[in-house]
Amino acid sequence: MTIREFMHEHFRHFNAAALVDASTAYRAHVDAGGKMLVTLAGAMSTAELGRSLARMIRAGKVHAISCTGANLEEDICNLVAHNQYERVPNYRDLSPADEQALLERGMNRVTDTCIPEEEAFRRIERRLLDRWRAADADAVRKFPHEFFYDILLSGELEPMYEGDPEDSWMLAAARANLPIVTPGWEDSTMGNVAAARMMEGKVSTPGPIRLGLEALAWFTLWYKQETEHAAASGAPSVGFFQIGGGIAGDFPICAVPLMRQDLRWDVPLWGYFCQISDSTTSYGSYSGAVPIEKSTWEKLAPYTPRFMIESDATIVAPLIFADVLGL
Repeated sequence: MTIREFMHEHFRHFNAAALVDASTAYRAHVDAGGKMLVTLAGAMSTAELGRSLARMIRAGKVHAISCTGANLEEDICNLVAHNQYERVPNYRDLSPADEQALLERGMNRVTDTCIPEEEAFRRIERRLLDRWRAADADAVRKFPHEFFYDILLSGELEPMYEGDPEDSWMLAAARANLPIVTPGWEDSTMGNVAAARMMEGKVSTPGPIRLGLEALAWFTLWYKQETEHAAASGAPSVGFFQIGGGIAGDFPICAVPLMRQDLRWDVPLWGYFCQISDSTTSYGSYSGAVPIEKSTWEKLAPYTPRFMIESDATIVAPLIFADVLGL
């Protein structure tokens, strides 16, 4: 059986059925000419989601990304230091002393995977700093991902590649010049580095890096433009595929009520919505809010195709991507 055939044969009920319904609707959305935004929370890059996401980007099934700063940088970390990562299968058994030993070795732990500080982050930091300072000198301002794109497309990292470049979603995105927004970029290693260099005076403040409100305004105009093109061609409105919760999803979904309620622009609501989350849908958990709740915030319509898959995104997302790709 193909992956798609296996899923449609065996995934018939509960979360499994929701997975198949969501992937079927995803395919229908893009086949009808609809664009799809994918949002990445958690540690999806360290989980090597790029192995499937990069293929989706190359196949034209992903048209924009919203992700945390960690996901932005950690895909590139994996590309240049893949062989020096360490897996800790028994991470639940680690003692405080074990954690301290990892720190002293420069191994930053993400659940069962340790990222090597010097070989990963510091290699990227030096090249980013050069570009930040050059942009500063030229009074040029860019979004965080654009500096990463410059580094990737220059080829200067290629001698360092340890991971397969075909598995890097950031490299695929750079080659496609995919739009990316990175809300809360400061909550990342390179965001911390940028703040430190500003405090040292090596980069000016606010500096060459466009953030926050600028990113929201830019994304809002992107959405408006894409939905106008969709309306003109008879395609559905932009879709929203959310992996995890948090700011990566909360930030871009607000673009629609921003336009409809604050700017009084006549724009369509999102044309598709799916969230993969293991957050409990109670106790005020926004990440675990069921999709229909978003209708009260003027983000989704009651008739919008919407799906909630309560499961592990590291398992579910690659399966959905495989189905969309017809594997």
